[in-house]
Amino acid sequence: MTSMNISLPDALKAFVDSQVSGGGYSSVSEYVRELVRAEQNRKAKEALELELLAALKSGEPLEGSEDFWRELRREAASRLEARGSATR
Repeated sequence: MTSMNISLPDALKAFVDSQVSGGGYSSVSEYVRELVRAEQNRKAKEALELELLAALKSGEPLEGSEDFWRELRREAASRLEARGSATR
């Protein structure tokens, strides 16, 4: 495993320390690894959502039941709306 050193302002260091002590992490490294994994998962999910939206917008026939695609469209629209509201 490779090491990485980071510098944090005192307020962020205190926050990280409180997360480690109160969040059941055994070390700062474990906490940071968890944050990085969560970000990787978020990025992968975002990429998949973009691919699904592109496929839906293409107009080409896709396999799956109508109910499946109706629910997928509803959820995608809801997420896009939530994203738009968050950036306003």
